[in-house]
Amino acid sequence: MAVPVALTADQAALAETVAGFADRYAAREYTRKHTDRLKQGNLPEFWPELVALGLTGVHLPETVGGQGGTLDDLAVVLAESGRALLPGPLLPTAVAGAVLASAGGCADEALRRIAEGAPGAVIGPEHRVACTAETGGAATLLTGETGIVLGAASAELFVVAALAGTETRWYLVERNAAGIEVEAKDGVDLGRDLGIVRFREVAVAAPIELDTDRAEALATAFFAVEAAGVIRWCSDTATEYVKSRVQFGRPIGAFQAVQHRTARLLITSELATAAAWDAVRGLGDEPGQRTHAVAGSVLTTLGNAVHAAVECLGLHGAIGFTWEHDLHLYWRRAMALAGLAGPVESWELRLGDAALQGPRTFAVPLPETDSTFREWVSQILDRATQLDNPNPSKVGDHDAVNTGARRTLLADSGLVSPPMAKPFGIEASPLEQLILQDEYDRHGIAQPSMGIGQWVVPIVLHRGTPEQLARLAGPALRGEEIWCQLFSEPEAGSDVASLSLRASRVDGGWRLQGQKIWTTLAHRADWGLLLARTDPEAGRHQGLTMLLVDMHAEGVDVRPIVQASGDAEFNEVFFDDAFVPDEMVLGEPGQGWALTLETLAQERLFIGGVRDPGHNERIRGIIERGEYAGTRDDAVRTLGRISARGAAISAMNLRETIRRLDGHAIGPATSVAKAAASILHTDAAAAALNLIGPAAALGEALSEPVHHELDIPTWVIGGGTLEIQLNTIATLVMGLPRK
Repeated sequence: MAVPVALTADQAALAETVAGFADRYAAREYTRKHTDRLKQGNLPEFWPELVALGLTGVHLPETVGGQGGTLDDLAVVLAESGRALLPGPLLPTAVAGAVLASAGGCADEALRRIAEGAPGAVIGPEHRVACTAETGGAATLLTGETGIVLGAASAELFVVAALAGTETRWYLVERNAAGIEVEAKDGVDLGRDLGIVRFREVAVAAPIELDTDRAEALATAFFAVEAAGVIRWCSDTATEYVKSRVQFGRPIGAFQAVQHRTARLLITSELATAAAWDAVRGLGDEPGQRTHAVAGSVLTTLGNAVHAAVECLGLHGAIGFTWEHDLHLYWRRAMALAGLAGPVESWELRLGDAALQGPRTFAVPLPETDSTFREWVSQILDRATQLDNPNPSKVGDHDAVNTGARRTLLADSGLVSPPMAKPFGIEASPLEQLILQDEYDRHGIAQPSMGIGQWVVPIVLHRGTPEQLARLAGPALRGEEIWCQLFSEPEAGSDVASLSLRASRVDGGWRLQGQKIWTTLAHRADWGLLLARTDPEAGRHQGLTMLLVDMHAEGVDVRPIVQASGDAEFNEVFFDDAFVPDEMVLGEPGQGWALTLETLAQERLFIGGVRDPGHNERIRGIIERGEYAGTRDDAVRTLGRISARGAAISAMNLRETIRRLDGHAIGPATSVAKAAASILHTDAAAAALNLIGPAAALGEALSEPVHHELDIPTWVIGGGTLEIQLNTIATLVMGLPRK
């Protein structure tokens, strides 16, 4: 079972503690039995035990009775409390403590009370409570009526942002102070209290120093964190249900439509978790980046919580619609959290304004303890900066693929395919690969690429004979020879094992007869990695052999396929009695399927830093050039919406990178991110097309968004269609039954 937000073993243990506590006190059953009391602000009976466990002060300093943890630790607690649906005011109390913790020593007594279990609530500037100016020694008075405040009825302490003209001042106010009236409201969440607070000339002490923007961001981030826990429960519960619910003689999770719907819900959950985690990570960033992270979490997490509950209901059918099922309790909390965060449209606008200044940054924290490797790499790259790559590649004219003295130096040093064994690579660990990428960036050098060969050549380097390596390795690494992958066939696209291209045994080698299709850049390639059927009598996964094919050989006919955009990156490749000598068999005859799986797994050896996915650049350009057809606010909102989704994918990748650096094997986030990126590619292209209005009627030569729309299949079919990716997630990641 995945743990929301938690990354480290200690955080996972903390989450398990919260989950165990909730199970012990039957949190959801308690909510059903005591709804009226909870809505009136009465603390749950287990509140003293929750406090004794340190959950209200896990993030507070030990000097005030807290646990000395971090905001990351608090995020773990709140995410798990969301998944367990703990009733009571833990969320508003924890947020009040986190806000006050940044005020310095003047709030220590209040923090001590929160750590000891005093409930609290934050009343932000949006409630427009007014305060008098301090003149002539007169007391400062608060006046006004708030909107709906989470935890108002249960709170003993209010952290209040009051407006003095255009200035915001923060005050710590006791619930029992003269002039305060709290009216409890009937909330949709059955386990929480809501209220309106009225201040009638409430005298307050001196203000406390708080960063208003950060306080708002902090509260919003932790609302998103709890929502991520709610979404996780919806995904987990739906998955378990479709595994066990039998219809038509088999589990409904075996039906592809159900699998895809369940897999999409997991994608929603993983993106929500990543975005909420990034919101907490971003609280310490400068204001623009903080807005990126927090607004993105609202759109990705709070904006999808109700949808996730409805999807969970859809997968359950009628049973999920009953009062007895727990689902409606989570549905209700999702509605409350989303409503309290405010309309997503306003958050889209805020994020869009921030995104106009640049993307969310995802610097990878590198836990270096020894500078030796970095120094060695830096010395090589220092030399590389004195050289250049003057020769354009057949696959493009840019430094990453061009050839010359610089590329040769990097290839000879093992820095083109660093995870591979020496002398072709340097057997770089995940950390060393990131250090290498960091040094490439610092030196202003593009990291070399072999194009499609980036995933094809490593299997040749790993499994090739000495003679094969002597002939093929150097030119591939130096970018002098281009590779392609010859797997797909007209009747065997995603189902690679059903291919029919035949390789017949002849004296000294093999004769090829058949066709491959959708082969990227085959018309530019010098060599191809080809899977052929060498034993037609064997099973579909047997009798396959991997061959290294000279793409210029007699009998090899490459025919480019012109795409809807007018480009021609894919090809049909016909083999008419083409000859492959025995010395160009990779591995042994009959090992082809095992080598295919190894080829597809080569990506797992590589680890990359988290880069801006670039989906918002096109929309930002449309806005900056004034090419949008509607209002500017609508265009900026579109940028915010697309930026949030791209950032969530990047945050997911960053979490996966951190896991890899911690020694974990590659996790399910890789498969989930690929599917999420496919969906985003389509939606981002459509968003750009929609923004330009009538210009979308122009031809692709005049309108770049039109050209990009016509090129979408390159992104969403290459490497496996979305449906195949959803199948993979459903069966291999989620464990749903196969047909």
